[in-house]
Amino acid sequence: MILETTNYYPLPGKEAEVLAQRRTATAIRVALGLEPGEIFVRLDGQGPSVKWQCRFADAAQFEADMAARASSGEFIAARKQMHALIERFERHLHESAD
Repeated sequence: MILETTNYYPLPGKEAEVLAQRRTATAIRVALGLEPGEIFVRLDGQGPSVKWQCRFADAAQFEADMAARASSGEFIAARKQMHALIERFERHLHESAD
């Protein structure tokens, strides 16, 4: 199992817009036939204000998902809009240890 986590650090005052844009990207994923994943918002402490996570059965499923995103003009536009709202973006991949 592969876990993809993306972290979003909004520009000052853009937290609500970043969350709305992540929801837009999730809706596009669903329209493309991809898993929606889960969106999280920070309650306390430091770190990203918005986080998205999605699980994939294996590396092949993850790569197919990335390819679908890369071939979608709508998803590419949503990604570009997100980058206008954030200071920093991180993508982390983890593999199940079980």
